[in-house]
Amino acid sequence: MAKASVPVLLLLLLLSPLLSSLPFYSHALESQDFCVANLLLPSTPSGYQCKPNLLVTAADFHSDALAKPGQLVAPFNTSFAGATVKQFPGVNGLGLAATRLDVRVGGVMPLHAHPEASQLLIVVKGALSASFISAADTNKVYTKEVREGEIFVFPQGLLHFHYNIGSETAVAFSAYSSSNPGLQIADYALFGNLLPADVVEKVTFIKEAEVKRLKAFFGL
Repeated sequence: MAKASVPVLLLLLLLSPLLSSLPFYSHALESQDFCVANLLLPSTPSGYQCKPNLLVTAADFHSDALAKPGQLVAPFNTSFAGATVKQFPGVNGLGLAATRLDVRVGGVMPLHAHPEASQLLIVVKGALSASFISAADTNKVYTKEVREGEIFVFPQGLLHFHYNIGSETAVAFSAYSSSNPGLQIADYALFGNLLPADVVEKVTFIKEAEVKRLKAFFGL
């Protein structure tokens, strides 16, 4: 079979949302094995549009994103690497994703939440203290030390954190129940925004001078 030319392949990518609205195409989507994300198009509430099967290759189902430590987030002394749909289009629509954390001695993954997914934390080296805060149980905190070979689960949408309690870099992988779990870190939500310092003071009861210091620390 002759290979499609580059312009034809590009046209297929751009026309895929229109094709998906046709009855025969919609019926095919209901029974197809996968829906590799077409990252040339914007995400929708139900995920990314499918990449045309003609353009799908084995490379779409493989990623080395977690083979080494990710970018260091200096304030937290932790490296983060992601394999969500934006980096790994083959997981689109499959309800799963993964990340890697390398938490240096004294490092932390600070208070944060994943609005779209539950998280399974798997420690492969070192030890972490992991906690989440229950929203329905008067802010009860559930805490456990998680060591090499052990796992801990964070329910969807709940605030949680973990930090290194050992004498070496802790390495952990996480699996998520969504290909796009989302991430909101409390520190950046409070101090990495454009709200005036006096407003942040009012809603957090943190003195304005300290709010300004934290805004400067987080880059604003």
